[in-house]
Amino acid sequence: MEKNINRNEHRKGIIGILAAMVMWGFLPIYWQALRPINSWVIILYRIVLVFVYSVIAARFSYSFKEIFEPLKDRETRKTYFYAGLFCTINWSTYIYGVNAGEVVQCSLGYYIEPLMICLIGIIFFREKVTKYNLIAMILAAVSIGMLLLHFGEIPALAIMLAATFSIYAAIKKNGSQPPLISLVYETMLFVPPALIAIIYLEATGKGAIASATSMGQYALLYLCGIFTLVPLGLFAYAAQRCSMFDLGLLEYVSPTLSLIVGITLLGESVDMVQVIGFAIIWLGLGFFSYGQFKEIRNEKKR
Repeated sequence: MEKNINRNEHRKGIIGILAAMVMWGFLPIYWQALRPINSWVIILYRIVLVFVYSVIAARFSYSFKEIFEPLKDRETRKTYFYAGLFCTINWSTYIYGVNAGEVVQCSLGYYIEPLMICLIGIIFFREKVTKYNLIAMILAAVSIGMLLLHFGEIPALAIMLAATFSIYAAIKKNGSQPPLISLVYETMLFVPPALIAIIYLEATGKGAIASATSMGQYALLYLCGIFTLVPLGLFAYAAQRCSMFDLGLLEYVSPTLSLIVGITLLGESVDMVQVIGFAIIWLGLGFFSYGQFKEIRNEKKR
């Protein structure tokens, strides 16, 4: 019975991470729709709105005491402060990259990141690696190496995205709070400075109201909290039910979708070397998926 419960929870985690990746994959369309609002203004609004929406959503399931009581523990405060810090840096880098027309490099960053997550899982969490997982990781490493050589330089934006989200995922792995409450903690300490900055920018005519092309676009900005909250909540849900390896390999769905969006809808260019590199990664995902299927089938026979 316990194995069935664990298997069901694992399956729910896989569904959760896939749903989060699909949402993240299409988000470049939303961020581009907010132009010409400055990227840093969007980031400030995002911090405040994610906190507000997280508190509202958490309140449907928990009392205010249940939400904020755990913050009395010093380790809890420290854990979620660092989670929020790395997540905010990641958000900021991504929004800046997308609005600067660097969707392809952002996609590269999120191709590198799952490999980092897998390595963290092996080194720090002592997760076991099947031969199928190993093949998938080797293929991903070959592809990433080929893409890095092709760029001919160290893509700082991609490296920053990969590093910050990998660290965030590792911190979330040890998180003990429910997803909605953890999102409240991750943003609340950054809300006061963000709110002060928003008030100052709007008062001096440098904020979103002055930059937006219409009130409709300004209203659209307020959805950034929802579009952040839902996939992050799904990711937090999955992180507590999946291995680091699951999280790492399945995250290739998001940058692949973003890459397709960047090329087909946002007009970015891609060459044959990049196409081959991405195809190698998806071959690795095929091995990973087969290994997961085989493991589930073997568990059912026990």
